[in-house]
Amino acid sequence: MNARRIFAIIYLLLALGFIFLPVVMLIQYSFQDGLLPVPPFKGVSLRWYDAFLANDRLIHAMGNSTLVAIASSAVATALGFLAAYGMARRKRRLNLGLQLLLMAPIAVSYLIIAMGLLIVFNWLGISRSLLAVGIGHVVINLPLCFAIVYSQLGEHQANIERAAHDLGASDLKALLLITVPMLWPALLAGFLIAATLSWDEFVIAFLLSKFEVTMPVMIWSMLRSGLNPALNAAGTVVFAISILFVILIELIQARSRRHG
Repeated sequence: MNARRIFAIIYLLLALGFIFLPVVMLIQYSFQDGLLPVPPFKGVSLRWYDAFLANDRLIHAMGNSTLVAIASSAVATALGFLAAYGMARRKRRLNLGLQLLLMAPIAVSYLIIAMGLLIVFNWLGISRSLLAVGIGHVVINLPLCFAIVYSQLGEHQANIERAAHDLGASDLKALLLITVPMLWPALLAGFLIAATLSWDEFVIAFLLSKFEVTMPVMIWSMLRSGLNPALNAAGTVVFAISILFVILIELIQARSRRHG
């Protein structure tokens, strides 16, 4: 093994340690019996998971996060698919400009987006709520869903759609019975990525919610009053759900590549 390979391995291990060490410490101390997340580790216990499950505020916030993630991701995926389909099938000179507009939110800070949405909602008379948070998450996740679906819309789908039209299928039937089933891996991957980002998002959820808050906002609120060991368990659960989404995305993409 040459020196360059050894250096690459050491660099990789250091990078992985830098990224995952905080998560490992969080998970470790979520199982600690002691009150403070400081060395030495004081035995293994599930008491903080019991405390987390007994905390109605945390459980309610988790339900809010789940609701917002599912609803906003479904809307973002549907709108992203329709935008991608329209641009792929209707070649126009303005397509490039429209694509840049659709992708623009990716380059804008979430704080700026949240402040802009807050001003618009105040002007429209829409109060801060989970609905406002969901709309904000649609805004930030739609570009990703659009990009994923648009990258999978090739000429082979268009040929099959034209064949369906020749056999008498309407545009709507061809869309629902031909295009959507062929693109289900991309649609599901877009939905899961959007759900993952929505589940973890804090800035927009913090500025656009009021009494009904999501899990990241609730954790931040509880941290303001001091360290609570139950939050280690809550953070571990949030991390586990995020990792589950990532694993599902990888499995879907791997299956799509095998059958592509």
